[in-house]
Amino acid sequence: MRPLVLLFAVTCALNTIGCGSSSPPVAKTEETAKPKEEAPAPVKDNTGLLPATGRLSATVVPNHLLDIPALPGGTIGDYKVGKKKYQLFIIEADSNQKAAFMDTDLRDALKNPEYIAYMGGYFGEHNGTPIYGFAKLQYLAGVVGLPKDEADPIARQLAARLH
Repeated sequence: MRPLVLLFAVTCALNTIGCGSSSPPVAKTEETAKPKEEAPAPVKDNTGLLPATGRLSATVVPNHLLDIPALPGGTIGDYKVGKKKYQLFIIEADSNQKAAFMDTDLRDALKNPEYIAYMGGYFGEHNGTPIYGFAKLQYLAGVVGLPKDEADPIARQLAARLH
């Protein structure tokens, strides 16, 4: 009976040793210790939502639209109507809630932001440039480069195009 118990004990010991890891533990290097920065999500081209009248060009920016680190990428169009030069931008979010959060991110980036209740947005300056931005549905959109009174009717027309 003893050889059977001895055989069982040896078998269990070998089985336990065999389940261990054969490779030494990996030491953390700078590369494995740092979380990898995620690539920005693909940006939808919303040029079709921008008005064609007066548009000189339209560009899809992959990340940090308006050079604001908190904003993702989006579509921006350059316009000239008469003597007025300005830009229109559209950022499409995954949801209405995310667009509202981006609206507050825009507010935080603006100098002296003024809340525009009827548009659900803000007007202020970023790096010396006036920005009129608002959230509508899953979009953050707005006008860059015009004073508030000139940007407001253009922003209303842009808002009407967002569906």
